[in-house]
Amino acid sequence: MPNPFNDQIIDEFRARKGRVGGFFEGARLILLTTTGARTGTPHTTPLGYLPDGGERILVIASAGGAPRHPHWYRNLLAHPHATVESGAFTYEARAVVLTGEERDQAFARAVEADPGWAAYQEKTERVLPVVALYEIAQGGPPNINADSFGEAVKVVHDAFRRELAQIREEMSAGTSTLGAQLRVNCLTFCQGLHNHHTGEDLGLFPHLADRHPQAGPALARLRAEHERIAALADDLRRVVTAADTDRETARAEVERLTAELEAHLTYEEEQLIPLLDAV
Repeated sequence: MPNPFNDQIIDEFRARKGRVGGFFEGARLILLTTTGARTGTPHTTPLGYLPDGGERILVIASAGGAPRHPHWYRNLLAHPHATVESGAFTYEARAVVLTGEERDQAFARAVEADPGWAAYQEKTERVLPVVALYEIAQGGPPNINADSFGEAVKVVHDAFRRELAQIREEMSAGTSTLGAQLRVNCLTFCQGLHNHHTGEDLGLFPHLADRHPQAGPALARLRAEHERIAALADDLRRVVTAADTDRETARAEVERLTAELEAHLTYEEEQLIPLLDAV
């Protein structure tokens, strides 16, 4: 049945490519479309999620601590295939319910990052399920939620900006120690950035060089910037995977990466969007 609150979030999420205001402003959200367990019809639900490496994300069937599992979770048990909208991308996913130690470790990371998950668990006798959503590889370029090549560049860049802003906020809060989920957030971001820049180096940049020879110097500069950013990302990886790293040390590496990456994204948009929009 219709849910006006969710419908408003869904409409805003799609219109603003993953950004919403109000209570969920700045939160990590996806739209998850499942197949009804009884009806067989599609149902879309906005959900918070946890980064968990390059292949999957995690969602928790909390329902705010309600006594029953949410509908979307029961749908996934019946039909473990779903569609995920991240704001920048839309992709098909395979749902796997985590069990045993893997579930408990993932939930502990979630609680460490946001005690609200523990509050939901305390409100109910059921064990809150943790579900991994694995992206199903389709082949070819990713499905970017944009109407033009130029807009696609901006949409993807803005997604990186939002995630990096979230990580910077997390680095500025909490204790002096570096939590497990925050480490995962950083590593997932670095992997996504590596994948994006590799795709540009192997696909987008050669395509533009063939059609716009005058863009050669700009493309050469962008490739060089990719190498510098990769080195900074490697530094951040080393820091967050070290057992004794404190939050301030990691935060300094995030700030170094942020400064270099923001300048790079801005220059790339200035140079490439006009070329792409002219196609």
